[in-house]
Amino acid sequence: MNGFFRRGFMPGRDFLDPHDFNDQLDAWLPRANARYTRARHGIPADLVVEDRAAMRRLGPIAPDAVFRKEVRLPRDYYVRVHSNDYSVDPSAIGRLVQVTADLDTVTVTAGATVLARHERRWARHRIFTDPAHVSRAAELRRDYRTSMARKPPGQAVVEERDLSVYDQAFGLSTGNVSELAGAAL
Repeated sequence: MNGFFRRGFMPGRDFLDPHDFNDQLDAWLPRANARYTRARHGIPADLVVEDRAAMRRLGPIAPDAVFRKEVRLPRDYYVRVHSNDYSVDPSAIGRLVQVTADLDTVTVTAGATVLARHERRWARHRIFTDPAHVSRAAELRRDYRTSMARKPPGQAVVEERDLSVYDQAFGLSTGNVSELAGAAL
C-alpha cells in the first residue's frame, strides 16, 4: 500500500464490512486520482487510461475468488477461516471436511453433506457457534456416557486377527509349516 492511501484514506475511518469499505473508497478515489504526483509525473486518472491501453485482454475464465481447504475436524468441532472459528456438526469429528469461504458465506461439507453454513464475519479472532451444533455435541456426549455405563469396567474389546490367512496367502498349509520348521532345524 502506498503512503498517501495510508495517511489520506485510512485514518479516522471505520468499516462495517467489505462493501462499506468499497463504498467509502469509491467516494474518496476521485479526489486521490485528480492530484498530480511527482513520482509518476502525472495525474493518476490520466495514467490509468494509458496503462489500460497497454494491457492485454483478460482470459476467458475468471479466477476463483474463493477460499478452500480440507482439514480433519478436531474434537472441539470448529474450523478456522482467516483467524475466525466457525462451529461444525460434531458428528463429523475426526473426518476430513472441506471448508469453502466466499465473501458472504462459510460452508463446511463432507462429501455431498453440508455440515455447517455460517454468514462470513469480517471481525478478527472471533468464535461463531451455531446452537444446533452445541445441542448435537451434548447429545453425542450423553449417548457416549450411556454406552460406557453399560460396559463392565476394565473389559476392553480387542480384535484378534486370524493368522492362518497369511499361511494361505503364501501357499502354506499346516502340514507344510511343520515340515519347513523341521527342515530348518
